[in-house]
Amino acid sequence: MRAQCDAILVGIGTVLADDPLLTCRLPGMEGQSPVRVVLDRSLRMPGTSRLVHSARETPLWVMTSNLSEAPAAMKLGAAGAHVIRVATTTTPPPGLDLAAALHALAEKGITRLLVEGGARVASSFVAASLVDEVWLLRGPDAVGTDGIAALDALPLTAITQSPAFKPSASETLQKDTLTIYERI
Repeated sequence: MRAQCDAILVGIGTVLADDPLLTCRLPGMEGQSPVRVVLDRSLRMPGTSRLVHSARETPLWVMTSNLSEAPAAMKLGAAGAHVIRVATTTTPPPGLDLAAALHALAEKGITRLLVEGGARVASSFVAASLVDEVWLLRGPDAVGTDGIAALDALPLTAITQSPAFKPSASETLQKDTLTIYERI
């Protein structure tokens, strides 16, 4: 999926929790990695992250607010990351203006964006009606009582029972089910 997109997007929470690389690592696909985009309103991304260390090999764009500190932006830039400043929202919860972020990405030629995570970012895109397609992979067992909901505070019914989405494909993968929903 990553290789079919222009860019892959995650939030800073995912970066801090998982230290992802966000590249294509299947044999023969390594050169197909998309631009990696991180929503980081306050520029909290550590310079020790795998994303920052690989910014010169695979493009890394960090979207931040107009109010984030210049020294942090300069450090990321020196490591090879491209810092993009966008407007913030004025309504709670505070964060980057997702429409402005998408507009900035479109101006840079991004037409196919994979929003990979985390739960807060995914729910923000769904709540803002900025999602064209959802790939929902479900297993037979709950993750656990301390697991993170897929859409943060939004229930999955925001997709599965929404009049805005319809299932376009479904496939069983061993014990799991993948359902693709498209915006109507």
